[in-house]
Amino acid sequence: MEELTIRPAEEQDIPKLYHLMTQYIVDFYKQPEPHEAELKNLIQHLQSHPESGLQFVAEKEGEIVGFATLYYTFSTLQVKRAAILNDLFVSAEARGQKAGEQLFAKCLAHVRENNFAYMTWETAKDNFVAQGLYNKMGGRQSDWLVYEIE
Repeated sequence: MEELTIRPAEEQDIPKLYHLMTQYIVDFYKQPEPHEAELKNLIQHLQSHPESGLQFVAEKEGEIVGFATLYYTFSTLQVKRAAILNDLFVSAEARGQKAGEQLFAKCLAHVRENNFAYMTWETAKDNFVAQGLYNKMGGRQSDWLVYEIE
């Protein structure tokens, strides 16, 4: 059995990554299917503009089975760049094989190796599986409240 490989997404990954991201958006989060060109443009933007973020993929036997997306921002308080782990998703067929842990660890290593102030993320209040992963990986709930407006 081939090992799981965690690596930065590359241009040749776009079709498979698009399919997996669509599963994440539509099947997992029950959101409307995005326009194919818009989602592919987002993936390409990250690859063409590495200063804005990075995607890692989990690959097993030539198939992309998971991904994580980091977007970069800044911390004024620490006068450093910071990272937002915006997405962490593993296909249903690949769950239970530590892909989520490995993707998270790769993101955290990237943040630490590049001297970012921190990595932040959020998850749904009822996503206990994700919360278990984040607690296991050493994450802690922030003292900050998250607000949003549309």
